[in-house]
Amino acid sequence: MHKLPEPDPGLPDSRSAARYLFWLVRRSRLTVVLAAALAILWMGCQSLAPAMVGQAVDAAVDRDGRELAGWTLLLFGVGTMQAITGIMRHRFAVTNWLGAAFRTVQVVVRQANRLGATLPRRLDAGEVVAIGTSDISHIGGAVDILSRGIGSLLAVATITVLLLRISVPLGMIVLLGVPVMMLVVGLLIGPLHRRQREYRRLQGRLTGQAADLVSGLRVLRGVGGEPIMAARYRAASQALRAAGVRTARVEALLESAQVLLPGVFLVLLTWLGARSAWAGRITVGQLVSFYAYAAFLVAPLRQLTEAVDKITRGHVSSRRVVAMLAVEPALTDPDRGVPLPAGELVDIESGVRVPPGRMTAIVAAVPSDAARIADRLGRYADGATLGGVALAAASLAQVRDRILVAENDARLFAGPLESDLDPYRTGALPEALEVASASGIVAALPDGAATVVAERGRSFSGGQQQRLRLARALIADPDTLILVEPTNAVDAHTEARIADRLRAARSGRTTVICTSSPLMLSRADQVCYVESGRLVAAGPHDVLLRTTPAYARMVLREDQS
Repeated sequence: MHKLPEPDPGLPDSRSAARYLFWLVRRSRLTVVLAAALAILWMGCQSLAPAMVGQAVDAAVDRDGRELAGWTLLLFGVGTMQAITGIMRHRFAVTNWLGAAFRTVQVVVRQANRLGATLPRRLDAGEVVAIGTSDISHIGGAVDILSRGIGSLLAVATITVLLLRISVPLGMIVLLGVPVMMLVVGLLIGPLHRRQREYRRLQGRLTGQAADLVSGLRVLRGVGGEPIMAARYRAASQALRAAGVRTARVEALLESAQVLLPGVFLVLLTWLGARSAWAGRITVGQLVSFYAYAAFLVAPLRQLTEAVDKITRGHVSSRRVVAMLAVEPALTDPDRGVPLPAGELVDIESGVRVPPGRMTAIVAAVPSDAARIADRLGRYADGATLGGVALAAASLAQVRDRILVAENDARLFAGPLESDLDPYRTGALPEALEVASASGIVAALPDGAATVVAERGRSFSGGQQQRLRLARALIADPDTLILVEPTNAVDAHTEARIADRLRAARSGRTTVICTSSPLMLSRADQVCYVESGRLVAAGPHDVLLRTTPAYARMVLREDQS
């Protein structure tokens, strides 16, 4: 058996979305700092270029060829530097985007593994799916825009200083106008934030509903519930559409503000600069520089408003990640786990006792009682002991290493079949397939065990999936293997073959089977019969058939009326 990976000590603080974004920036601090430095150089070169153009124009007006050549060469050098820093800034920006997005995926997957069986009980599937689809894009964008936002802010500051040197009144217009523009944009952020949060919530709910519909479509059609569920999905979809339209209205206002406000600012500055030149307060070259400054300001101002927008989106998406990270597993490790001895596995609540090294079957009058016993024996719920030591006193990693619960609703994952069944390449695949009577299934595939399996193994029938899942459990080869209804979807002939081979393959090791199949029960060393959650009788199958009428009626499917 292979041990579970140790938890990452660098997990982010899950107390707030802002701290999570800060954690992402800190984890990529080198590339974020480099991207910010390159953005400053890139925008700085752009902000200095208009001043050089103005000086070159004045030199041309004065017919000073040497000064004109000098400013032209300097402008060429600044332009070259701008091109190089722009390319490198973009490369680091993409690196930051990918780093934040995929680090979020890693954190979410690690948390999903940590939560285990708690995850589907506490979070909808749609919530988790939405993180891996739309949210990682917004989180990556928030980290990416940070460097460009810093560069744009310093570029605006540089241009303001240069304009103040040309004309104090015009420079003051920039100095006062930029905060006013940002304030107008900020007024839209609050409503956008709220509407985006509502849209994300409805989106996650609809995604979860779609996943439930797909997985239960066959059942819905069987009971005639497809039209009802389709109507519910349609209503939820329309609610999401309406929320999307409400969000888009605010986003449209924000986008238009990003274009309109800098444009109005450009027109105002150009008009005032032209009046100053007409009055002789500034030179022609300074007027050209002034216009270039005003035109250039559109880009950094738009990036600043874009930064506010993307950081807001990233904050909304980070709240979902933080909400998932804040979920604690239903079962936690003790402060100091004790080692588990070998010995008898006991479910205290029901009284079921599983002797070591033998095959034990559990039959319950209500099948869900058997499943709950399996959960306690595998410590998916507390209430079992091994060798007299409570499973809750041991670490979860140790319990999982010793005891494996293979449920009937386990999934086959998309990808090569061999990597799904035997991810550690133990070499036990052929033998496990033979025991599970699944060799023929693999042999019939185009590429054998290397064949790529569709999502959830939907290319296989229910019985084929069940046998492949059994093979996967056998390859894990735990000290204690607990199987919940491992053969209820296969025919009797195949089931008898599996029962014989399973008993031989697990000889000398502890095996628990929750089933009511006579074929499986007849191969067990001991059968435990449970009614109302309590052990009623225990013994060999043939003895219980003679001595326990309720057991006989249930196993033999006799009419109990």
